[in-house]
Amino acid sequence: MVEHKFMKVLKFGGTSVGSPERMKKLVPLIQAPEPKIVVLSAMSGTTNSLVEISKALHDGQPGQAKQLIGILEAKYKEVVKALYTKTESLQKGSELIKTHFEYLNSFCLNPFGNKEEKAILAQGELLSTALVHYYLEEVGIPSVLLPALNFMRIDDNEEPDLHYIEEHIQKELSRHPSVPVYITQGYICRNVFGEIDNLKRGGSDYTGTLIGAAIQAEEIQIWTDIDGMHNNDPRVVEKTHPVTELSFDEAAELAYFGAKILHPTCVLPAQLRKIPVRLLNTMQPQAKGTLISEKNSGASFTAVAAKDDITAIKIKSGRMLLAYGFLRSVFEVFERYKTPIDMIATSEVAVSLTIDNTRNLKSILTELREIATVDVDSELSIICVVGNFTAEKEGSAFRILQSMKEIPIRMISYGGSEHNVSILVKTSHKKAALVALNKGLF
Repeated sequence: MVEHKFMKVLKFGGTSVGSPERMKKLVPLIQAPEPKIVVLSAMSGTTNSLVEISKALHDGQPGQAKQLIGILEAKYKEVVKALYTKTESLQKGSELIKTHFEYLNSFCLNPFGNKEEKAILAQGELLSTALVHYYLEEVGIPSVLLPALNFMRIDDNEEPDLHYIEEHIQKELSRHPSVPVYITQGYICRNVFGEIDNLKRGGSDYTGTLIGAAIQAEEIQIWTDIDGMHNNDPRVVEKTHPVTELSFDEAAELAYFGAKILHPTCVLPAQLRKIPVRLLNTMQPQAKGTLISEKNSGASFTAVAAKDDITAIKIKSGRMLLAYGFLRSVFEVFERYKTPIDMIATSEVAVSLTIDNTRNLKSILTELREIATVDVDSELSIICVVGNFTAEKEGSAFRILQSMKEIPIRMISYGGSEHNVSILVKTSHKKAALVALNKGLF
């Protein structure tokens, strides 16, 4: 069934297509003769502008929305002027801008809701892909625009429908055999009703790994403005370095617990099909970046990440030991409100756990207080240390705690995974914790 076995998938983020100059610099990266699918985000800043436009329309301010649309349209007209030199390309680019912004202005005249907002948010990716496609035409590189809305779909749980994606992307590819470059939109998709929607978590990266899995690609490349996943947060800690190799499990742990370069959901499609994912830097294309595959890094300590905006909930019951099904009752409350739990620690009479989604916190606490005494603590951060912590490796926990000896620890989780030790601290201690771990472990 799979005809494009050795095709690579290259995903470029918003900064990689953030200006006409950046778009032009993509050419050497996608020019190699082997066939590839190029997934593009919206130009950096565009999605934020579209969110502002949507908010103005939600708030019943069409005049304000029209003004914001005008500002964005002027920006795109300048992009067209700077990107193309040939008359034909300039004409096509101008027509593209005219069509899309007439469409955006049409929302100022009609009732506005969630469905309309999704359609507005899709315009950024539709614009960036068409602009790059026209530029490749101008410089003589054959390419085809694959409309993501023809094959990307989410199911009624808002999860990607991989079977549908597989079937429909093959149909799209079979219409254009022997083309070196296929360009498609990241982030956008259709829902089960056929309406325009989006992948939300992980956005364009998720599109890249889903397409890679669907076509059984040789490799998925995620191009950003950072040279791979670092061993610590370079915004907080000095002298960090890119990690050359990571296992899928290690990458997923780091992504889940705060490493900004990749969203945790993005790892899974590639992991299921055993397709390596390479994280690369468009600003430094010669840098090795990070390769994520089935192979473990082998290092005792691979990297550290931090996740903010954590809330800890301590649930205490004097009858916990005797109350059969107590833990089940606790977890059912979180399940009812679709609130994932990050960390958990238990004692004889209490259970402490953390969440990062507080949307339904009030209702959750009301239900928990019917069965236990509850304390809540906020403004916390989870520090996640990732590495190879198999039982045979002695001293890992000691080295982590030794490094953290000056930092007050609120909670610790060790043993649930061979690759992760999670430590809960006050956010005010986060920087000191990351610096201390960098010094003690690396």
